[in-house]
Amino acid sequence: MNDSVSVSPYEGSGLWPQLRRMFRVARIVLYLLWGFVLAFLLGAFWSPYRPVVLAAKQRWCRRFLGILGVELTVTGSPVDAPVFLVSNHVSWLDIPLIASQRHLYFLSKAEVGDWPLIGTLARAMGTLFIKRGSGESGRKALEIADRLKRGHTVLVFPEGTTTDGTSLRRFFPQLFDAPLMADVPVQPLAVRYLDDSGAPDAAMAFIGDDEFHHHLWAMLLRNRIRVRLHFCEPVSAQGTDRKELCEAAHGKVAEQLTVDSG
Repeated sequence: MNDSVSVSPYEGSGLWPQLRRMFRVARIVLYLLWGFVLAFLLGAFWSPYRPVVLAAKQRWCRRFLGILGVELTVTGSPVDAPVFLVSNHVSWLDIPLIASQRHLYFLSKAEVGDWPLIGTLARAMGTLFIKRGSGESGRKALEIADRLKRGHTVLVFPEGTTTDGTSLRRFFPQLFDAPLMADVPVQPLAVRYLDDSGAPDAAMAFIGDDEFHHHLWAMLLRNRIRVRLHFCEPVSAQGTDRKELCEAAHGKVAEQLTVDSG
């Protein structure tokens, strides 16, 4: 499957890039407010699991990418059934990118729930939150398994942190108990941010001590953001354990990232 939804190097000099950035800021604020209104009208704050809410979330994310100037190419095919999605993690932007392609719920770091406006919207989208280093992976695996058994698709970032997009960290296996308990397949995803030459665009990485508003402010100065999202072949959860399942998923993502950097 191939899809395209339209930041290239930063262009901070001159009046026009600055005006464009301010215009985008205004559009984002208005669009976030519209997201609140829409979530309220659809009852997402108290019932985020209905199909109409999921469909609205997908449409909202697609339009949000357009406001940011995202140029997205999608390859591979999403599994048309409940599935445990795992992806490499480069930026906060990974979340709306993937959510623009299918109905799903996320496991996100707890700090996101404290972000102004976005944290509230994340809760309205049925997001699960986890505190990094808290040792609660076992309990979250049970929660995810329950979601999967109810026919939901859940996405996690098993590296446990973001990278600059040029490397892939090891996957933590604890959360892979969820697809085993729910008996659903695992579908790995590979996310790549690219510059105009097709090389990894490390400037898009949201890592270390980066703050969300600083990262977004710099990003809005760009003409466009080129992203490639690949849905790998699913991995069956039958007849295996969490370590093998984790390693198989990691291998598929690593292989695709190597191919992309070709």
